[in-house]
Amino acid sequence: MACGISFAQALETLSISPQGGQRQTFQVEVARNDADRAQGLMYRRSMPANQGMLFDFGRVEPVAMWMQNTYLPLDMLFIRPDGTIARIAANTEPLSTRTIPSGEPVLAVLELNAGTAARLGIKAGDRIEHSLFKR
Repeated sequence: MACGISFAQALETLSISPQGGQRQTFQVEVARNDADRAQGLMYRRSMPANQGMLFDFGRVEPVAMWMQNTYLPLDMLFIRPDGTIARIAANTEPLSTRTIPSGEPVLAVLELNAGTAARLGIKAGDRIEHSLFKR
């Protein structure tokens, strides 16, 4: 592949509705199995501003992420089963093995380029719309 990046699968549409802000749409890869979740965004050197990765853990539980072999600084949005954001870990440190906890049981984590949440006014309590989350 010319760009050197292989996607786990086709991109899916996800949107975030910040309270009092404009709805934002992203194209995301969805990591639905252990292999895809383990790989995540490791070894990638860039990601378009309107893209991200959604980690589907398949059940609601406390999770912890890390940045080992991940060159991109990221914003990690920890998401409850109803699609609301429980917590945001902003500007995570590339190549770090420090764990980043969800803080409460969650169903999924959305990784976006670092600074995206602050730039778009996305905060804990905002809602994410994707087929993974129940209304």
